[in-house]
Amino acid sequence: MSIEPYEVYAIRYATIARRSSENFIGGDPHESGARMDYFVWLVRNGARSFVVDTGFNEQAAHRRKRDFLRPPTEGLAMLGVDAAQVSEVILTHMHYDHVGNFDLFPNARFHLQDREMSFATGRYMCCGPFAHAYEVDEVVGMVRRVYAGRVEFHDGDAELAPGLSLHHIGGHTLGLQAVRVWTRVGWLVLASDASHYYANMEEARPFPIVADVTAMVDGWRRLKALASAPRHVVPGHDPLVMQRYRAPDASMEGTVVRLDAEPAP
Repeated sequence: MSIEPYEVYAIRYATIARRSSENFIGGDPHESGARMDYFVWLVRNGARSFVVDTGFNEQAAHRRKRDFLRPPTEGLAMLGVDAAQVSEVILTHMHYDHVGNFDLFPNARFHLQDREMSFATGRYMCCGPFAHAYEVDEVVGMVRRVYAGRVEFHDGDAELAPGLSLHHIGGHTLGLQAVRVWTRVGWLVLASDASHYYANMEEARPFPIVADVTAMVDGWRRLKALASAPRHVVPGHDPLVMQRYRAPDASMEGTVVRLDAEPAP
């Protein structure tokens, strides 16, 4: 393929201990589960760059009792990226851990699915289990950016640039989208919350925060079909990501790993 491959990085900024029942429908509530790590992602080549999701801040971490490690923008800075200069941000969905800090990207255009904005501002937000993962001030803030002309909506799949495309998956939320990227190892898919953990998609164990379980299950097949190989689907919250991929250099250990590489078994 003549497209210049993209580099892809996962930037870890928070973590929390979990129980199995918090990670899988039907999980044992007495059994400890895998920790949940929180990431934002950077996709770039010589021609363009995209930030995927914007994370949450220390105040949100305190409010929701997460272990905050560093601002996501600090991790971006390690890679030479100034959030204030970023021009393109992909929001996989509008849960608090994916859309918080949007205000730190004052020059960005935000890419979002039509169905996600409809879901986050519609009738289902009257129901606590759906609304819990959203922050009303962040939703309102994104609506303000719509009126400022800074949100680009997509209805389903869309190519943003040669070698980079968005794919509506749904399931976890009604408007969740994954990101497909051409890299030096082939097609890589950033699943985001279409699969929080490797085990969700590999063992067919749905995550319990879900708008449509059947769409979530169908989404796992779609993710694998979009990637060059199933091992190139990167889940949204699995601590194993930090073990299967390497840091760009020693100074970034524990914070940044490079995903456009073959993962360790």
